[in-house]
Amino acid sequence: MAIKMRKPSAVVALCSLANFVNAIDRVLMPIAIVPMTDEYQWDLSTQGWILSAFAFGYLPSQIIGATAASRYGGKRVLAFAVSLWSISTLITPFIASSSTALITARVILGLGEGLGLPTIFHVFGYRVSPEERARAFAYLVAAGSIGQTIASAICPHMSWPVPFILFGTIGLLWTIMWLGLYDDRRSLNDDSSEAPPLLPFSAKAVPWRELLSHWALWAIYIAHFAMNWSNYIIMQWLPTYLTRYLGGQTSSLSLTAVPYIANSLCGIGFGHLADDLSNREAWSVRSVRRVMTAIGLIGPGIFLLAFCAVNNLALAVLFVTISMGLCAGNSAGHLSNHADVAPNHSGYSFAISNTMATIPGILCGPLTAALVTSSDGRWFPVFVLAACINFTAAVIYCGNSKGTAVVT
Repeated sequence: MAIKMRKPSAVVALCSLANFVNAIDRVLMPIAIVPMTDEYQWDLSTQGWILSAFAFGYLPSQIIGATAASRYGGKRVLAFAVSLWSISTLITPFIASSSTALITARVILGLGEGLGLPTIFHVFGYRVSPEERARAFAYLVAAGSIGQTIASAICPHMSWPVPFILFGTIGLLWTIMWLGLYDDRRSLNDDSSEAPPLLPFSAKAVPWRELLSHWALWAIYIAHFAMNWSNYIIMQWLPTYLTRYLGGQTSSLSLTAVPYIANSLCGIGFGHLADDLSNREAWSVRSVRRVMTAIGLIGPGIFLLAFCAVNNLALAVLFVTISMGLCAGNSAGHLSNHADVAPNHSGYSFAISNTMATIPGILCGPLTAALVTSSDGRWFPVFVLAACINFTAAVIYCGNSKGTAVVT
């Protein structure tokens, strides 16, 4: 009989590993598109559509992921999701000569990865106590940042097909490990002194109207949208910006790892800080979430403006690193707020939020290409727009968010 995981920390670790692979597979194309463009002679518009194709699959899969996890259990759904995105990653080098086939694979990649996070939120809702959730989400997000860091550091030094084959295979191996170790059912022999208060499985209908009618939830959705607008621009276009606009060499793409290192370290730090503050009488959960979200939106907005104002490669990397480090505050802010305001439906509220926050992924590819082209190769309109969206969302979130349940 397979050994099953019992402690929440083991569940968090394995889910974080899945997000680690998820993040690597997502960032491979933005890195590889520089040498691939040299090989296949794509124009800026084609590059934009290839980069954004991911979001077309990611967008519709959010609600599907949350619903499927509740119906079929996190074990099977997450295994299917990781298998799907890993296979699409693995086959990429073999179909890249056809832009149509490549875009199709990117859509499938987005579909698989879109199923992943809502399913993990569902698993955390049943396996992680409220007092540990900010920390759990911080480790989850940090694992993704570490994955992006590793990919950014090593992939520019490899022949571009190699990382797709390598990390696609690793994802399939993770699936085998997940199926062997994770059990949707909790053992009746669990020590109650160690087991956290978990949410019971429920057959209640999902309160979609309530999830779409509370300003406390819309504040989260808007903050998530803004965060992803900036993140998609950085994830999709940073390698191209550094090489084509700032004149960096292909080897300098390893510098794109630095912002993700900052994001990882700051994410863990913000998670622990948020949990510590939440346990103090002087701090309410709402206050903690608002402060962390303000740091995660206003800070990056300021440094994105500084980023686009410099022409020096080192300064540009420094400013985008600070921006990504501050952005990590969101993991202990609005991303953790789902479990506070919709404790029994956090998977569904996150699915709605992530669906809306995928719209930037669709728009940022072609819109960025159009803005740069219409501005005679200048990029400042792209970053000014992102900063303005961040500032607006921070005001809305801080004025409307709550720290207690509004949907039960």
